[in-house]
Amino acid sequence: MALLSPQLPRTIPCAGVGGGRRRRLRGTCCSAIAVEAPLTGVSGVRLGSSKLQGARSEMEDDVVLRSDGLGGFSFAAVLDGHAGFSTVEFLREELYKECVTALQGGLLLTSKNFAAARDAIQKAFESVDAKLLIWLEQTGKDMESGATATVMFVSNDILIISHVGDSCVVISRGGKAEVLTNPHRPYGSNQVSLEEVKRIRAAGGWILDGRICGDIAVSRAFGDIRYKSKKNEMLIKGVEEGRWSEKFVSRIQFKGDLVTSSPEIHQVELGSDVEFAILASDGLWDYMKSSEAVSFVREQLRQHGDVQIACEALAHASLDRQSQDNISIVIADFGRTDWQSLPEQGPNYLYEISQAFATLGVVSLGIWLSSFLLV
Repeated sequence: MALLSPQLPRTIPCAGVGGGRRRRLRGTCCSAIAVEAPLTGVSGVRLGSSKLQGARSEMEDDVVLRSDGLGGFSFAAVLDGHAGFSTVEFLREELYKECVTALQGGLLLTSKNFAAARDAIQKAFESVDAKLLIWLEQTGKDMESGATATVMFVSNDILIISHVGDSCVVISRGGKAEVLTNPHRPYGSNQVSLEEVKRIRAAGGWILDGRICGDIAVSRAFGDIRYKSKKNEMLIKGVEEGRWSEKFVSRIQFKGDLVTSSPEIHQVELGSDVEFAILASDGLWDYMKSSEAVSFVREQLRQHGDVQIACEALAHASLDRQSQDNISIVIADFGRTDWQSLPEQGPNYLYEISQAFATLGVVSLGIWLSSFLLV
């Protein structure tokens, strides 16, 4: 999910890296949405996917898996929508088709010319967003909707990632988690967040409570027309709603889009030690560390070797941690690990000890506070 204005109900605070786009809770009940069938990609790469609806009034996520049209590469995408499903609905078909066209049916990928492939993907993302904004305005259906999108172009030796928003890709390199993306959010002290804040302010926007114009907590996304071609209308509406004064609005001069669909694109060479990749929405990562997710999937594959079952189990594990968000996950097993011969993982004593001390500290604090209340 994405978006949250100060007038709308907020979610229960997250325990992870801090989510918070538009949070519309319906209690703690979680239900499964259609789970994609496992897919054997090109070059022996096995792909699994899972989607679970969390404590939400709507399921606005989607997963796209395709193993055709891109030569020696598969296409895997997680789309995380907000303020309606229309943007995700549009992207579900159009983003893949636009990428296939721009990449010349995969020719630019298989030629190993990363600069050419990067430029083509960049143009594809921007072209899709331009078409989407026109489509949203023409149809008027969920016109203010938007969606983040993270795409993996997967082969057995190269992984190309095109990333917009706050989903995340993590690989297991010899059992160690390696994070390949950073969330596009207008808050935090990391370099990516600082650059996003700088870009937004240069475009004439402002940050309030970690949100662009006090409203949206993701800085790159498809759609979100009011932060692109409808920025002035957004200001007028804000005055009418009493959010801003006319004097405040008169000082604002926009010089660019506040939310952008321009992706971060990078390539990863997959050596023999890279076992699998996990692409998931923030519904997973806000409640589970990358190292925990990698260990969980690794143990799942050691037990049964089924990437689809591992994917579904990971989604349910996130719900067990009280994830309040919808969860969408893709796992790509690169087919170079003999899971049956992998030794069983021993317990993480350091983690267990740290958890025990943390629990002891909370209990001790509770007893200490209770002693004051009883006086």
